[in-house]
Amino acid sequence: MKNNGYKRLHKYIILSMVLAPVMIYVGALAIGYIYFANSLESSTESIMERVIKDHRQMIESFLEERKGDLTFLQDTYTYDELTNNQILAQILKQLQKKSPAFIDLGIFDNNGLHVAYQGPYDLTGRQYKKEGWFREVIEQGYYISDVFLGFRKVPHFVIAVVMNSEKRWVIRATIDTYLFNTLVEHISIGKTGEAYIVNAKGMLQTQRRSGGALMEVDEMNGGMPKYHEGIKVFMQSGINKEEFLTATTWLNNRSWMLVVRQDKQDAFQSLHSASYIIILLSIVGILIIIVVSFFLSTSIIRRMGEVNAEKDQLQYQLIRAGGLAELGEMATGFAHEINNPLQIIKNEQTLIRMNLSELYEEGQVNNSEVVAELEDSLNQIGIQIDRCARITQAILKFGRKSEAEIKTISLKEFIPQITVMIEKKAAVHGIEFYYQLSRGIQTIKGDPSQLQQVILNLLNNAIDAVIEKHSATGGKIEFFIRPDGKGNISFVVTDNGIGITQENIDKVFTPFFTTKPVGKGTGLGLSVCFGIIQKMGGRMEVTSNPNEGTTFNVLLPNDKVN
Repeated sequence: MKNNGYKRLHKYIILSMVLAPVMIYVGALAIGYIYFANSLESSTESIMERVIKDHRQMIESFLEERKGDLTFLQDTYTYDELTNNQILAQILKQLQKKSPAFIDLGIFDNNGLHVAYQGPYDLTGRQYKKEGWFREVIEQGYYISDVFLGFRKVPHFVIAVVMNSEKRWVIRATIDTYLFNTLVEHISIGKTGEAYIVNAKGMLQTQRRSGGALMEVDEMNGGMPKYHEGIKVFMQSGINKEEFLTATTWLNNRSWMLVVRQDKQDAFQSLHSASYIIILLSIVGILIIIVVSFFLSTSIIRRMGEVNAEKDQLQYQLIRAGGLAELGEMATGFAHEINNPLQIIKNEQTLIRMNLSELYEEGQVNNSEVVAELEDSLNQIGIQIDRCARITQAILKFGRKSEAEIKTISLKEFIPQITVMIEKKAAVHGIEFYYQLSRGIQTIKGDPSQLQQVILNLLNNAIDAVIEKHSATGGKIEFFIRPDGKGNISFVVTDNGIGITQENIDKVFTPFFTTKPVGKGTGLGLSVCFGIIQKMGGRMEVTSNPNEGTTFNVLLPNDKVN
């Protein structure tokens, strides 16, 4: 009976030790995967939206520049000068030096007669009065045509501008279709990303990298593409049932639709890779749990059968194991909350530097103040990543006895080093930031690193509170350093953010207390700061009104204020 009882107990222990961890483990992986997948999908769609937006601006700028060139000719030369073939030939050469996009140049009278022409075709004297593009430019004053064959029987498109003077006439230029096609195709999204243009009838105005000639009907956008405002990002099925992440936007006065698409498998490659890793981790993790559970349960049963007297010791070990499990869970939380985001930031900083270097090598970026500012920002990010790493070490050492490195701190040098970081962050979120160092204060004694940690924590908390209430406008943060008249130096941080409720204001310096959402804060910042200030012989005070703002006051003793 006793052996049967141990066998049943053995089964129950194994089931409990396997099922509970497996359920928690699989549940955590599933939830993490769902959040990761949603985040990656949103990020990928945002990237696609940004790419098509930038591409649209580039194409529209190209067309607008060509229109500007023709308008400039109308404003600079008379009709008689432009109908002079020698002058027109010189003008075409100058235009081609500025932009190789121009193939030819022609002048038409108000009856559609091609009175002057410079280019590779014999078009002088031809009548265009009944041509669609001529009627459009006469009615609208400016016209960019679809790709058509025309008299030359070669796919091309033209830009035409009408001159409304006593003698109404039209200047028209043919744009290099190959050059324009290259401009549109020039996009880099994964391995399968491509960009092309279709007109309102769904006919290709540029070639597709995946296949498709000019003026053919785009099978994926065939018929009459529906007009929509702004940018539309959606999943689209191909003719062979393949799926594409597609973004569309209209340009050229709703005459053309720019299409940017990428194979779904390629677009979400990271998600698929993560899926395989998660599946592998799940299998390995479950196997480890089963094996460990089996050996642990066997060991427990054996010890229970061999030595009944060791129950008390076993209970002690289980209690101790529970404490270690809680400590491990806490350490995992720290690693997830702090170290993982730091590593991601570090990787993203490295990626930005690599991309910037490639742009330098390709000559797409020249030295400028903006680039210099980007370099400074990247350097500052690296500095702050290292600083955050030191902060995590300080948190792990929290509660240990350690001597602070007391130095004489020059506030005129120390404070600007802190505020320059905060000013940039505040400016990005539309927050007005102001600080003032009283003239009567020059130095203070203390640990520079720890004091910087305290001030940055207070200022960053103030930014978070302001953003939560005001979003991108209306935020204000003030930072004053001044004597309090009692032999102390007062560091005051005031914001007009969300504020702290009366029931929470007494808890703000308690370890692990936070009002921020899960994943946004650990509740250690203010408690660590409180401990630092106490060790420096000072104190921290806080006053707040909900929905009005918060003021933190750090008071540090100073034997001599210079």
